[in-house]
Amino acid sequence: MRPNLEQGNKIHFTSLGCARNLVDTEIMLGLVIKAGYEATGSPEEADFLVINTCGFLESARQESLDTIEDLFEEKKEEAKLIVAGCMVQKHSDVLKNAFPKIHYMLGPGDLEKFLEALSSNDEGQEITSARSYLQWGEVPRMLATPKHYAYLKIAEGCAKRCSFCIIPTIKGPLKSKPQEQVLKEFKSLLAQGVQEVILIAQDLGDYGRESKEKGVLEALLREMLEIEGNFWIRLLYLYPDEVTEELIDVINSDPRILPYLDMPIQHINSSILKAMRRKTNKEHIIQTYELLRERIPDSVIRTSLMVGFPGETDEQFQELVSFIQEYPLDNIGVFTFSQEEGAHASKLPGHLPEEVKQERYDILMQKQMEMVQERNARYIGRTLQVMIEGVHPDSDLLLQGRFYGQCPDIDGCVIINDHSQVEALGQLYEVEITDVMDCDLLGTAIRPIAPKPKASKLTIL
Repeated sequence: MRPNLEQGNKIHFTSLGCARNLVDTEIMLGLVIKAGYEATGSPEEADFLVINTCGFLESARQESLDTIEDLFEEKKEEAKLIVAGCMVQKHSDVLKNAFPKIHYMLGPGDLEKFLEALSSNDEGQEITSARSYLQWGEVPRMLATPKHYAYLKIAEGCAKRCSFCIIPTIKGPLKSKPQEQVLKEFKSLLAQGVQEVILIAQDLGDYGRESKEKGVLEALLREMLEIEGNFWIRLLYLYPDEVTEELIDVINSDPRILPYLDMPIQHINSSILKAMRRKTNKEHIIQTYELLRERIPDSVIRTSLMVGFPGETDEQFQELVSFIQEYPLDNIGVFTFSQEEGAHASKLPGHLPEEVKQERYDILMQKQMEMVQERNARYIGRTLQVMIEGVHPDSDLLLQGRFYGQCPDIDGCVIINDHSQVEALGQLYEVEITDVMDCDLLGTAIRPIAPKPKASKLTIL
């Protein structure tokens, strides 16, 4: 379906929310480029503006509304605005009431109707029961990330029923891509020069669980490791009950699987975890933590923690603070409980005032910053393999990159203050770490890491 040149063919994309949303945006981008449209980074010159929304939390929905409002103010009068994604699935009435001049709305599972939405002369919507999208076959995709890394979505939806979460109602039940499709996309990304492939799902450890078989994720990883070449595989996300001895064996079997685990814990008090309907408790979380530290000594563990869950007492909150001091984690994201319509936890007694939740958030953020800085200090004087990514946003005199313990967009970076030896971006270099600044490391680039048939063991030298 070719663009109607009388309407113009320049299109601007805005992607909000998680990396899974970004992959969906990249597919829409691929569809329009193949059809003859021209992507533009300027909303003012675009003939079509597309926003892929997030509807997970109230704050995310407000960000979507604010962004749509900004785009309406910036766009040309005749330009058409199309809204897609999670917020459309459950809150299309809110969007339409707030912005009656939206040209078209697409549900998160209806992306392949995107070209029809662009070419439609009439306002409309396509919101089917398909609540999520998984790429199949030869669907085009245009990467929006830097050329050296990309996300690979291997599943959508969720099989869990955490009491605070509405993801299953937004995205539907768990749906996993067949192994053959994942491997096909993986090889395609490597062929495009991608060096770091980040496997993503709402719950990576549940990949393939629809088949009732065990070890499906581990089997997939082993197949990926059969492919020759230098690359990194990063895993997002693995719940504590999914970190098995078999998975650890696979991680330890090949340095190309990064010893980085984003393991959402949410809380440490067993009563709170039970009320959250998590499949774990304090004792099991500590056992998993100790297993990882023992079996993968260089592992970097990231987590997310929630404060202000209904009924959380001062003692239970202090138990959480004590936990991160006794069992230090490398990176922590902290969130306050959000009362979401449709979530079981919204009906629980004991909802806390916003000021109490904010106070606990501030305390935990301060403690986690202290712990992260203390953890980062162990890298000073050591040499790390760092992917040099570009110029630091604060100064043209600095470069920045990431070592295996830093995931794009959510963790800190390595700031390169002496880059005289750097000849190319998007390449691995040995970097000597000289200092720590908040969540970031500072270092000197020593030498490039020459390509090898297979990467050498990832260790801290």
